[in-house]
Amino acid sequence: MARTMEPLARKIFKGVVAAEVVGVFGAYFLFKKMDSSQDFRQTMSKTFPFILEVYYKSMEQSGMHGIREKDQQKWLESKS
Repeated sequence: MARTMEPLARKIFKGVVAAEVVGVFGAYFLFKKMDSSQDFRQTMSKTFPFILEVYYKSMEQSGMHGIREKDQQKWLESKS
């Protein structure tokens, strides 16, 4: 019985590892896009504000302060 489960377990393991790799690369590219484009951050603030909040928090913890304030200032100016 255990012999017949090994191929299934390997497939499941490979699927989990592949999903994690895709998730890591997806998070990396999303972070790079947010880091390089203020307009994309504005789009994220409207559609997925919790993801943008994670971006701001990670940048503040890494010692880069003021990004949130610059974004909010520009977005307020563009409304007027």
